Amino acid sequence: MREGLDAVGWAGLSHGYGSAEDVPDLLRRCAGPDPVDADSAADDLLDLLYHQGGWICPTASAALPFLLRLAARPEVPSRRAVLDLVAMLAYEAGQVAERFLDPGWAPSWARVLPDVLALLADPAAEIRRAAAEILGVCQSPGEVVLPALLRCWETEEEPKSRLDLVLALGRAALREPAGPEAARVHDLLRGLLHGPEPQVRLAAVHALAPGEPGLPARELDLVLAAIRHPSVAEWQGTSMVDNGGARGAQAMTAALLTGPSPAFVLGLLADHPDEAQRIGALEQAGGLLVEWRSPTAALLPALAARLDDPAAEARFLAAELLACLGPSAAAHADAVAGLLEDPGLPAAHRDGTVGDAALWALARMTDPRCVPAVIELLMGARPGFTWVSAYSSARGGVHYPALPALHEVLARLPDHAEPLLPVICDRLGTATEDDLRAELGTVLASWGTAAEPAVPRLVPLLADDRRWTAAATALAGIGAADSAACELLRARVLDGGADAQLAAWAYWKTGGEPDVALSVLGPAAADGGSPLTALRRLADLGPYAARYADRLRTLTTVGDWTGVEAAHALWAATGDTEHTVPALLTAVRPLADGRYLPVILAAVRYLTRMGPAARPAARLLCEVPDDDRRLHYFAGWRAFTEDESLRAAVAALLAAAA
Repeated sequence: MREGLDAVGWAGLSHGYGSAEDVPDLLRRCAGPDPVDADSAADDLLDLLYHQGGWICPTASAALPFLLRLAARPEVPSRRAVLDLVAMLAYEAGQVAERFLDPGWAPSWARVLPDVLALLADPAAEIRRAAAEILGVCQSPGEVVLPALLRCWETEEEPKSRLDLVLALGRAALREPAGPEAARVHDLLRGLLHGPEPQVRLAAVHALAPGEPGLPARELDLVLAAIRHPSVAEWQGTSMVDNGGARGAQAMTAALLTGPSPAFVLGLLADHPDEAQRIGALEQAGGLLVEWRSPTAALLPALAARLDDPAAEARFLAAELLACLGPSAAAHADAVAGLLEDPGLPAAHRDGTVGDAALWALARMTDPRCVPAVIELLMGARPGFTWVSAYSSARGGVHYPALPALHEVLARLPDHAEPLLPVICDRLGTATEDDLRAELGTVLASWGTAAEPAVPRLVPLLADDRRWTAAATALAGIGAADSAACELLRARVLDGGADAQLAAWAYWKTGGEPDVALSVLGPAAADGGSPLTALRRLADLGPYAARYADRLRTLTTVGDWTGVEAAHALWAATGDTEHTVPALLTAVRPLADGRYLPVILAAVRYLTRMGPAARPAARLLCEVPDDDRRLHYFAGWRAFTEDESLRAAVAALLAAAA
């Protein structure tokens, strides 16, 4: 490996973090005697040469021959890790645009290909598997690699290696020119579909599916029989499944069965003695439901059946999915309520117990049986839930089970304000954490008039420097006129300070004079560096804000959130639809193509207030109600609540525009 290493001008090459002068030492460490240090060096190389993908750097091309030399030596402890890096680079080289592919990669790959082919005969099965994976994902044509893969197939006996070979044969046979062996490979794979080994049958489905997309659905019985067979553990450690044989096989196969059909997931959800099978089935149910709405009715009974599963992880996942489905799952509220005191902790890292997931599900169903437990949480008498919101980006076909923050649970319960308001007000009056008080104020604001009985408890808090912002937020959202609140808030407006905008807005919403509120909110919205919140608040002043129309009209052209909020404020102030409707129409246009962004929900709601003037938007979005895709931006439970809120808003828009 060391031969020629120092002859490369590493310092003049680049990788993901700059100069490649650190690469020679990492290559030497990969060959060192300490397995831990060798694997650590291989991980560092992965980060430098691959990073997050998207390009093939010059250093990758230069390092490739040395990586293959490392992999060829049985005494090198990191050889499998090195080959994993080669596989990632070989795959990425076929995916990136030409401008992101180092010109030296192709000649470097041509030089090392014979070394990769030779590894198919390595004594170590994991090295043979790694070589097969590389030959499956690389861009070398089938006529070059198929003969070697077929020779290996004829002698390979190790089960995992046979699976990787089948996958590699299927992929390589599709790369033109495929050569004369391609027909032989196709016949071989067809024959394996009906062979004696369940997992080889499943591998053959995967190998043939890229050329026959309908095959997995046609062979669904074969697929399910293989996945639910004990031999599914053979997949663990293959190129397709790093860990979790059954669950990994379920996940990789679900990717073949695109579309809203629940047949595959229903087959997985059938009772099974293996806990991993049952947990994996629920994971796949979540992945299907986060993408499509129509499978809900078919899957609900099977999900509810898992509420009494012996495994806490399965009970948690079932309850969490029913929470995601919310009102659609209300028929199963009794079964969910039976889990409220379930202390089971999921085996996987979750942020709550089975009982917490059940509480969240009941809250989503607005079932009153969640209220006593929520009160205990507010009083600190029951552990569970945090006050910190978490967001994660959506990833196609994957559901991330998680529980909301407690204030996000409370936001769903305005129908149960009567028993909850006294406890919330007590906590608001005693809480020492600024964030907690702020969240409680936001909850009451979101409840609107349902929280009006709390006004007498909130007004005195306006005199408390630590609590007045939470109280002002709540009072503004409730919108009830109160002379005492006005007096206290007016004093804070006149004092100025960082929260003068909030004071001015709450002052107006509780019955104050428009000029006082406008003196703060107008300049903040028109001239502020970050005017979003001020623009929202200025819109509440309606025609009183008309003096800022010219500036608002200019802001409508900014785009994204600022343009949307400015358009709404301009319409509220002047009734102008000539400039506001086009700006909002631009914001919602991606929805017509099935792409959802959070700003779209606000834009749709603002358009709804404009009534018949919003008919262009209604025509644009008229097909949204029939779209089976779940429209969302975030992952987890938010995917479901975003979709619900958006569809309700679009329905209201269509009605208003008509």
